[in-house]
Amino acid sequence: MDSAYLPKISIIVATFNNEQTIGECLKAIFELNYPKDFLEVIVVDGCSTDATLQIAQQYPVKLVSAPLNAPAAYNYALKTVQNGIVAFIDSDAKVEREWLNKLVAYLRDPQVAGVSGGIETWNTENAWARSIGYDLKSRYARLKRSVKRVATMNLLMKKHIIEEVGGFDENLPSQYDTDLGYRITSRGYKILFDPNAKCYHFNRPTLRSYFRQQLQYGKNTAKLYLKHARLAKGDEITDFGMNMQPLLLLAAIAFLLLGIIDMLRPLWLASAFLFTLMLIYYVISAVKLSIKFKDATAMLLVVLYFVRAFAWFSGAVITTLSFLWERAR
Repeated sequence: MDSAYLPKISIIVATFNNEQTIGECLKAIFELNYPKDFLEVIVVDGCSTDATLQIAQQYPVKLVSAPLNAPAAYNYALKTVQNGIVAFIDSDAKVEREWLNKLVAYLRDPQVAGVSGGIETWNTENAWARSIGYDLKSRYARLKRSVKRVATMNLLMKKHIIEEVGGFDENLPSQYDTDLGYRITSRGYKILFDPNAKCYHFNRPTLRSYFRQQLQYGKNTAKLYLKHARLAKGDEITDFGMNMQPLLLLAAIAFLLLGIIDMLRPLWLASAFLFTLMLIYYVISAVKLSIKFKDATAMLLVVLYFVRAFAWFSGAVITTLSFLWERAR
């Protein structure tokens, strides 16, 4: 760390029903190797119904409880912080002790708006979580030093630049970080990525919880693309191929259902072809990651990929129908 550059930093943690992880998240924050009197920690709780609030109260944080989604929580907290540098850490993530030291010096460059670290899996003992982690790690490995966007899972940003672009979009309960990154980099600022600054994320441990998470991504990705159509072409983290998979699955299911009609029965062949094509692609992708990470558990990604594609197109359909309904009223 450059000892000549020690800015005061406000760390914001938005949380809702995260009793399983909030304690370790805050513990890691207060163990950061950074002057304690240069840090303030703000926890915005979205009115949790579990023990999240009680656990957070055990730490010296500024605690706010209000029925806010994540982007609204961030906007609320940003109005209260005095420091020019703001850190965002998800409540289901924990950062390594040197996380701030590895990232903060990048912000000396006036053109750098923010910087983020690499992502590892926290709950590696769970096979589903471990497999999700392999997928995330392989996607983030495609990132170069300068990126268009990164997740608020672990992110340092200059407060005045967030304010300059209008803050977080509260109509995007997820994908708000992609939207923010797009607006920031469109103004000529840089967002940097340093994989050596480690953040450990608690990945979804069951198929049900993973589907629910990805369904929300699907809903809000559709909103994001309605707002910024050019983002549909994808990026390093979510490429065009990933965006096409829900459409292929939708076509396969549509052909299957239409094939019930006698005169359209040949569509079953088209449906079988698309399902087989996706299966082959998923198996090959899973095999590659199994070999790369030396873990046969990664073959679970075949199931996870299908679940993700189904969740994304379901979410997109829900958002599209809601949009059309609002337009028709």
